[in-house]
Amino acid sequence: MKRFLLPLAIFVVMVGFLAVGLTLNPREVPSPLVGKAAPDFSLPQLHEPDKVFAPKELAGKVWLLNFWASWCSGCKDEHPVLMQMAKSGEVPIYGVDYKDTRPEALAWLQRWGNPYQLVAVDEAGRIGINYGVYGVPETYVIDKAGTIRYKQIGPVDQDILEKKILPLVRELQNQ
Repeated sequence: MKRFLLPLAIFVVMVGFLAVGLTLNPREVPSPLVGKAAPDFSLPQLHEPDKVFAPKELAGKVWLLNFWASWCSGCKDEHPVLMQMAKSGEVPIYGVDYKDTRPEALAWLQRWGNPYQLVAVDEAGRIGINYGVYGVPETYVIDKAGTIRYKQIGPVDQDILEKKILPLVRELQNQ
């Protein structure tokens, strides 16, 4: 009888871990970058390839950094929310076209609209690696000091915008 107790105890512990894991939200993967300085980079701009974009240009501002791509279905889902946010003017949105081609990205923005102040091109995906991008879309709230304060994995929807992103942006802008 005792020889069955250890396997049974291990089984019960495993079921407990599984039960806890099933209650977690996969979109809320903790990022080790939240609370740390946003990785610096210098990338060519999508619309003006001879110019570059570097986040250090935005020191003193609260802004959003959105990684997206023309091949991304989730990006199409979140795009109306980004367009609405851009129209409100509440927070500037900067885009990083991730592992995409320039012509496809330009055509996509032409078709669906451009919510971005400007778009940088990360064709090789190296900057995405520095930001810990799991897959597009991903959106980061960056504060006036250049610190990542929030990371949204997956599409931004109206609920996330109103309950998480905009309240945080407003708080950071008032600091």
